[in-house]
Amino acid sequence: MQSEKKSVSWSLAGAVLLALSSAATAQQPRPPEPAPNEAPQRTTATYANWVLTCDTQVGPPPRKTCQILQMVQAQAQGRTVPFSSIAIVHPVKGQPIKLVIQVPTNITISTNVRIQTADADPGVAAPFARCAPAGCFVDFELKDDMVKKFRTASGNGKITYADVTGREVVVPLSFSGFDQALEALAKE
Repeated sequence: MQSEKKSVSWSLAGAVLLALSSAATAQQPRPPEPAPNEAPQRTTATYANWVLTCDTQVGPPPRKTCQILQMVQAQAQGRTVPFSSIAIVHPVKGQPIKLVIQVPTNITISTNVRIQTADADPGVAAPFARCAPAGCFVDFELKDDMVKKFRTASGNGKITYADVTGREVVVPLSFSGFDQALEALAKE
């Protein structure tokens, strides 16, 4: 039986920062809340469909965390709502680049998430790592060959997973601006 495909209509968000904060939080312990006069300073830069964000936490010692991300939004009951996000947190020197994908909680855990740069690309797959009220998360280690594919990809790729009923969900992924955003992230 051929699986029924469910496609998500999308648009890239200007409010990218809000929805991905839960993905970054899921990766790292949450720092103590700053005092009112010590609010973190946030900078952003947009590279086509990718956004570089950096937060600098005041205090001894000052701490800066950066990531590049892309938000996918869907139409639900006449409103545009965050649907999924994909992010690369600033890599730790000597460690592989990690890509984090967040999708809604209505997933089938026993299936892998696949990310492809194009239909002809076999892509890479990984299992779900964890679920929280904000969504379910997958952590990909991007090997050098996959980073090279992402950097040279043109147009749209896709993220594929199964929803709770087993139907395939396909989320579009734009690679426009990825190379420039990754370069900027490496300089932070």
